[in-house]
Amino acid sequence: MQWDDIRYFLALARQGSLSAGARWLNVEHSTVSRRVGQLETTLGLRLFDRLPRGWQLTQEGENLLPQALAMEAAMLSLQRTAHVQHALSGPVRLSAPPQMLNHILLPLLQPFRLRYPEIQLILLGEQRRARLEQGEADLALRLDEPNTPDLIARSLCQLGYGLYGLTQWQHAADSERVFLGFDDSLAGMSLKVWLDTHAADRPFALRSNDLETLFQAARQGLGVALLPHFLAKRAPELVHLSASAPADKPLYLLMHPDVRRAPRVRALADYLITTLPAALSVSG
Repeated sequence: MQWDDIRYFLALARQGSLSAGARWLNVEHSTVSRRVGQLETTLGLRLFDRLPRGWQLTQEGENLLPQALAMEAAMLSLQRTAHVQHALSGPVRLSAPPQMLNHILLPLLQPFRLRYPEIQLILLGEQRRARLEQGEADLALRLDEPNTPDLIARSLCQLGYGLYGLTQWQHAADSERVFLGFDDSLAGMSLKVWLDTHAADRPFALRSNDLETLFQAARQGLGVALLPHFLAKRAPELVHLSASAPADKPLYLLMHPDVRRAPRVRALADYLITTLPAALSVSG
């Protein structure tokens, strides 16, 4: 039995289809099918039912899933422990919201690079949340309190939000305001719920799942957007339009306990803890 076969088994169990599993692993779907078939042959068990709408775990597959997950956790722990042995050199993967990476983090990184030239930064600007427990990133910046007890979370600061637009919207009556909103892929997100409630029956010029798109649309005068203060203040033409605002959101720095002792990861974490709150301390 090969560990890679277990890895393919887990990807297919999580994703539910060959194509989704292949995208997750960045391989061809035929490779996923072959490796899972190879594992089934090795074990002498049928692990999946091949259904028209996807691959579904058989009872045998369900029974083996906890042991496979335990093997994965052990392998990832081994990898993280090996990373810890490296000094202040090698890669560090940081996951963060794209707007924070582009507008706040990048301008802060030159002093860090000069201090630690052997550390290679891998910046993951992701809408989704990288799974640190799966080794997708070493550090992550996330809004709201994390619900993963296995991770170490450090509260950095509070992020404030406000309604922003060009001055033309400042002079318009409230009933004439047009909004720029979050689309339904973000249904349930507290910011979307607040903005939809605040807008009430007033129209939306456009919706998007990308905050940068809403930011640029507000700069073009297309409507009023709900933006974090740190982002809106990067565009002097935008005006803070209303005292109404959702509650501030806490920003957390997350890491896995297995990597916090790695000098290069600890170096970046300490740098972010020191510099990021001041860079984000912009009031409305």
